[in-house]
Parts: sequence; structure tokens; C-alpha cells
Amino acid sequence: MESNTSFITPQPSEPGVETHPWQPFIPDNARVLFLGSFPPPPSRWSMPFYYPNRNNDFWRVMGIVFYDNPDRFYDSAAKSFRLDDITAFATERGIALCDTGRRIRRLRGNASAAFHEIVEAIDLQSLIPLMPHLRAVASTGTLAAKVIASLTGTEAPKMGEWTMWSPVPDRNIAIWRMPSTSRAYPMKIEKKAAY
Repeated sequence: MESNTSFITPQPSEPGVETHPWQPFIPDNARVLFLGSFPPPPSRWSMPFYYPNRNNDFWRVMGIVFYDNPDRFYDSAAKSFRLDDITAFATERGIALCDTGRRIRRLRGNASAAFHEIVEAIDLQSLIPLMPHLRAVASTGTLAAKVIASLTGTEAPKMGEWTMWSPVPDRNIAIWRMPSTSRAYPMKIEKKAAY
């Protein structure tokens, strides 16, 4: 698995600004890159990996889509996601994970992307060469979709739709917009999985 180590280069301390805690997760066979906004505060993590909040439905949606089981990646006894199962699954399926915010400021101190100020976005252009098989980028939520649009010079598509991006000549990547997997987003999990 390759990663962009510059993604986590320490930055000068800036009051109220958080730097992303993880490197991008990029399997060698990555075909799809999911981009959220930024992890919740560490107190909300059930694991040290993307979509760590047990109240976020991302891994339940993946369980529904691939296994018809929303709890496929969840250990109810431990009240945590099973990180080993998740990374094995993502590696096998060619699913890369990252967030659009490299450094953010929480305007309300919570996990809601609606109240994140992106201080520094990821360098999406530097990630693309690490994924020669990449065919699609999928945003999970409004803020992620807006940041991706600004980074790619495209329009943010409507939910469930896509737009084409050519980061380099002769390479086209579909940019999809998915619904937020936050439970705060008012949509049933089955409908999120349908998207």
C-alpha cells in the first residue's frame, strides 16, 4: 500500500486548527476513492481509521451494498467497527479512502462538516498518480463535494449523479456525489445504500 507522506507533514501550530490524523488509505488496486470532509474529534472514534464514529453509517452502507448486512463490519459487543475486516475489505475491493480537509477549524467544536472551515485542502493532484487504476472519486456529503469541485475545476454534481474530470490528458475520472453518511443527515440508511 502506497501513501502520500506529505499529507501528514507537521504544520506550524495555529490556534484551533487540526491536522488530519491519518495518511490516505490507498490499496495498490484502488479503483474508487471515497472522500469525506474530516474525522470527528478523537473522543468520538471507535477505531483510528476513516469514518470512525460508530454513529456514522458509512461502514453500515458498505455492509448493505456488498453483503446485504449493515452490521458486517460492526462488533456490537465491543461497540466498535472491526478495523481489520474493514481494511481487508477495502484492499480487496480497491477502495481508497481520504478526506478533503488536510487542516480544518471546527467552528462549533463538533463533528458536523457544516461547521468545518477548510484551512487547507488535500493535494488531490498528488494522490492521483498513486492510483493508476482509479476510475471514480465519490464524495460523502455536501462539504466534500464542494471541496472536490474546487480542487478539480468542476461543478459539484447533484446527489447520485456524476461529472467527468480529466486530471491529465487521456485520463478520465468520474466524480460522484453520494449522500452524507452522518446520522444527522435525514435519510434512511437503505436509501443512502441505494445511492
